[in-house]
Amino acid sequence: MPLPLLPDYIQLVFVLTTLLTLLFIYSAVKKSSSHSRKSGIIFLCLLLWLAAQAMLTMKNFYNTNTTSFPPKFLLLISPPLLTILLLFITKSGKRFIDSLPVLNLTYLHIVRIPVELVLYWLCLYKAVPELMTFAGRNFDILSGISAPFIAYFGIQKKMLKRKVMFLWNVGALLLLLNIVINAVLSAPFAFQQFAFDQPNIAVLNFPFSWLPCFIVPAVLFSHLVSLRRVLLVS
Repeated sequence: MPLPLLPDYIQLVFVLTTLLTLLFIYSAVKKSSSHSRKSGIIFLCLLLWLAAQAMLTMKNFYNTNTTSFPPKFLLLISPPLLTILLLFITKSGKRFIDSLPVLNLTYLHIVRIPVELVLYWLCLYKAVPELMTFAGRNFDILSGISAPFIAYFGIQKKMLKRKVMFLWNVGALLLLLNIVINAVLSAPFAFQQFAFDQPNIAVLNFPFSWLPCFIVPAVLFSHLVSLRRVLLVS
């Protein structure tokens, strides 16, 4: 299912948003208390991951035979999710996580604002259903709008209690989970449940495949790191 003809600005904004997410991750590792020397290697690995997924997507790997089971879409999301899992269950992974500056990872959530704008534009061109936008069931833009305030007042100025930080991360994580579930169940897979008249085809095409394979895992990782830090300090 190829994309309809889209204005260039939609792809441009999304590509820049992906690069901004990459820079946030790089800056966090660069400012790590013990792993800053690995920032270049991690940056290169992430670039290679993005390039590999771009090649697969441009070869129409994901947008053909979408009803196969298990869906090929798993190749987009499984590697980053497994990587996050390994980081949280291994000793070396936990040391890496605990060395990352939560401030940078909290500011990262700003990227959710342009992501939501892109989803709305894609909806106008019938590449995603309305339920995936802030005009439907998706309120994830609130996380992006509130993130700089949480970062500044909660982390830099330490004016917010740990309970507030915990609740914000949990709430924003639930908003992320909400849009992920709706996006997956709106895609033209064998188990599709929503939006049969206007399915979610954007994430099966370049460059929007970078949303599930990179931006969403980066946002998820940032929340999990922040929650771990809040719980350990409490």
